[in-house]
Amino acid sequence: MNVLIVEDEAMARRSLANTLKRLYPEMDIVGETGSVTETLEWLGNPANRADIIFMDVELSDGSCFEIFRQADIKSKVIMTTAYDSYAVKAFEVESIDYLLKPIEESDLKRAVERCRARIAADGNTAPAQASSGTAAPQNHRHFKERFLVKLNDTIVPIKTEGIVCLYSEDKSTYLVTRDGRKYVMDFSLDIALEQLDPSVFFRISRNCIISMSAISSIAKIGSRLKIESSPRTSFDMIVSRARTDDFLQWLEGR
Repeated sequence: MNVLIVEDEAMARRSLANTLKRLYPEMDIVGETGSVTETLEWLGNPANRADIIFMDVELSDGSCFEIFRQADIKSKVIMTTAYDSYAVKAFEVESIDYLLKPIEESDLKRAVERCRARIAADGNTAPAQASSGTAAPQNHRHFKERFLVKLNDTIVPIKTEGIVCLYSEDKSTYLVTRDGRKYVMDFSLDIALEQLDPSVFFRISRNCIISMSAISSIAKIGSRLKIESSPRTSFDMIVSRARTDDFLQWLEGR
C-alpha cells in the first residue's frame, strides 16, 4: 500500500513516517511533500500513485484545501492538524478521518483501518495484511460513529445512534436527533449514506434517510408507506414506491 505524507514540519513528517513503518512494515512511503505547490506537482505526475495520503491542513504556502480545489484526489485522505477548527471542512472534502496532533497510535490505527476497509469496499485493491500477519476480512467495513456538525462558532459531535433521520430541503441537508434537535449538515445525503451502516440506516426516498430504531409505526396510504418516528418529525416521511420492497426486506433483516 502506497502512502504520501503531506507535512511542512520535518520533525512531524519524520515521526509519522517512522510510526507508520513500525506499525505497518508492508506500507511504502512513496512521497513526502511540504507545500501546496509540491503536492500538486507530485499528484500531477502520472508515475506517482498513493493509496493513502496523510495531509496536514496548514502547509508552508497555504491551506491544504487549495489542493482539493486544483486536483481530483482519488486517494483516501487522513487529515492531520494541531487545530480542531477544520473538522467540518475536512469532512466536506470527504477525508476518511481527522487526527489531532500529537497523534495517538490508537487513533492512527483506526484511521488506517478505515482507509483499508474503504479501499477494499471500493474494489481498488485487496486489503493489506495487518501488522499481526492476519488478513483483514474481505467484507469488513468501518462506518461512522459520529458526525461533526457546526453550530454557530462551535463544533458538536453527534453520535449516529442518536440520529432519527437525515433529510434534504431547499438545497440544504439536515440531521434530526432523538432529542428533537435539527442541525444543518455541510454535505449531501449521498455522502452521508456512504458513511452510514446500511443495516441501521435506509434511504426511503431521494430526500430522506431514516434510522431503523427511530421507526415507531408504518401506515399504508394507498400504495405508499408513511413512517411515524419517535420523536415525530415536522415533515411526512413517505417511502418512495420504487424503494418499498427493499425497505420492507431491510426491516425484516433480509
